[in-house]
Amino acid sequence: MTDPERNLRRQIIDTCRQLEARGLNQGTSGNVSVRCGADPAAGFFLTPTNLPYDRMEPADIVHVTLDGQCTGRCRPSSELPFHLAIMQQRRDAVAVIHTHSTHATTIACLRKDIPAVHYLVGLFGGSNLRCAEYATFGTPELSASLLRALDGRRAALMANHGLVVIGAGLAQALALTTEAETLATLYWRALCAGQPVVLPDAEMAEVVKKFRDFGYGPVDAASRKP
Repeated sequence: MTDPERNLRRQIIDTCRQLEARGLNQGTSGNVSVRCGADPAAGFFLTPTNLPYDRMEPADIVHVTLDGQCTGRCRPSSELPFHLAIMQQRRDAVAVIHTHSTHATTIACLRKDIPAVHYLVGLFGGSNLRCAEYATFGTPELSASLLRALDGRRAALMANHGLVVIGAGLAQALALTTEAETLATLYWRALCAGQPVVLPDAEMAEVVKKFRDFGYGPVDAASRKP
């Protein structure tokens, strides 16, 4: 294992532990992946299945090629199929984080999208965070449903399941995961208080343009394979 590879594996573990510290995951829930480097053919690293974050070591992180071949001493996360599908079809996805954070999962259990109740929804590339249709975890059906919900977006809810976020790196993916949970919390509280006012699409289009100046590039057809 080279030093850069070991460092990237450690970054995954650190991200996992930060997710737990922030209350976004717990125990062995959720999973994290990141590309091995600038060359997509190098594949990506993925957290193992059923291993608590506080016991995870660099050698436990699984290497996955873009044709789905796994190498390592541990079995990959049960959600390997959707991590693989995202890495294959979204060139803008450098890192992927999946959580079962409380409020995002609450909204997902209601099978609702998160609309533009706050302008920061624009961080995710559009006027809402969609909720993917339900499918059993670890199945091709879930991968397909999730890819549809992620079309033109950096995050999506999964019905009765949780949240998935795409980032240009682990740091951005972690920041966006935290923001998505905050937005889900705001939406849930607004629903409890009454009927939230949703910002119009024209305003959100302007917001999305502004966020491009803050390092959030466009999410468009060029980011996805046909």
